Amino acid sequence: MKQHRYRITVEHLADAQGDPSAYDQPLCFEVGNHDDIFAIVERSRGRADLDESSATALAVGLKLFGEVMLEHRDHPLFQAFAPHFRDFMKTLKKGGDDH
Repeated sequence: MKQHRYRITVEHLADAQGDPSAYDQPLCFEVGNHDDIFAIVERSRGRADLDESSATALAVGLKLFGEVMLEHRDHPLFQAFAPHFRDFMKTLKKGGDDH
């Protein structure tokens, strides 16, 4: 399957008490995804029910998680959850005006 390629970088800025991070290196890894995550983030940011940061985090997190689940669809870890994830994605794609 052809995939878009991404480099994901996560930097820990501060701990839960607001103290500077004890981690001196960011997490950095490369992944593929069948979707254009940047386009999905742009659409997600247009949602009226989430602020821009939350919409971005949701879109990126779901796309990363969803791709792993898709690639390992036969793994027992994902089999019971897959129908619920599909239902959630259908609801999400309908938009945020139903709450």
